[in-house]
Amino acid sequence: MEEVRRVILVTDGDVYAVKTIEYVAAQIGGRCISRSQGNPTTLSGEEMVELILETPYDPVFVMFDDCGLLGEGMGEKALKYVATHPNIIVLGIIAVASKTHQTEWTRVDISIDRYGELTEYGVDKNGIKEFEVGRMSGDTVYCLDELNVPIIVGIGDIGKMARMDSVLYGAPITMKAVNLVLERSGYVE
Repeated sequence: MEEVRRVILVTDGDVYAVKTIEYVAAQIGGRCISRSQGNPTTLSGEEMVELILETPYDPVFVMFDDCGLLGEGMGEKALKYVATHPNIIVLGIIAVASKTHQTEWTRVDISIDRYGELTEYGVDKNGIKEFEVGRMSGDTVYCLDELNVPIIVGIGDIGKMARMDSVLYGAPITMKAVNLVLERSGYVE
């Protein structure tokens, strides 16, 4: 029987995101594929799956970023490949808001604003609640609606949000999003 890995997909890959995701992964006993960082994503989906399957334990965090490219960019192509691979179980997606030149959006099951409050509305890059229920804008979210995953959690820009998600403060927004994914996916009870 082939190895199966449980993963959390993150739609951001800049330097703040990798620092924050590495921190959160260490806090919960997971693994972060640091090589998946990039703005934009440079690894293919096949390369990411190889790295994921080499990790010794779950959950595995993988980052994807399109750097504001409109339509399906490298980050989204890699994300779709990883999310639909037979040896990958996606626990959930952390959809990161961004300010793109031309807006792409996705549905979100729930969002967390920069104050750590759960909301049915989407949030913007700064973690401020938007005006649409269950919808959020970002730059690597174009394909999320096509995927069958347990939960999509929307948050503002990882590690930022006016420093309210800084690793110096324990990355509370990202940590809350991860815990929500783990809980709702049934990974932990």
